[in-house]
Amino acid sequence: MADAVATQTILDGPKYAVLKFTNVSDGSGESAVTKVDVSGLSTGADGSTCTGVTIQKIWWQCTGMKVSILFDATSDVLAIQLGENQSGHHDYTSFGGLPNNAGSGVTGDVQFTTVGHSSGDTYTIILYLRKEF
Repeated sequence: MADAVATQTILDGPKYAVLKFTNVSDGSGESAVTKVDVSGLSTGADGSTCTGVTIQKIWWQCTGMKVSILFDATSDVLAIQLGENQSGHHDYTSFGGLPNNAGSGVTGDVQFTTVGHSSGDTYTIILYLRKEF
């Protein structure tokens, strides 16, 4: 069996994307699962392909587990960890957002890893992303 997960695209425009992610855990959890595949996002106004994203805002709620948001690379880089039994709204726009600072083997993708998950734990995460080309 696997966690019951869903992804909803709320907006996928030429500059920004807004994606919603949910998980109801069966106890198996997620480990570096690609949630934002930048190659699957729409192109820029000039037809250029998205090569990465900067996290502008996060709305989230975690019940019973933490979620690590990672920038995918040869050695994944932690963007932020969202706390167990907490919720919040983080707005990083005043300083330009959380850029992908992954090094060697960077793909531009964003991954999630659940931490301390057990059956019945949940998360809902909404990411407001600025596309990079």
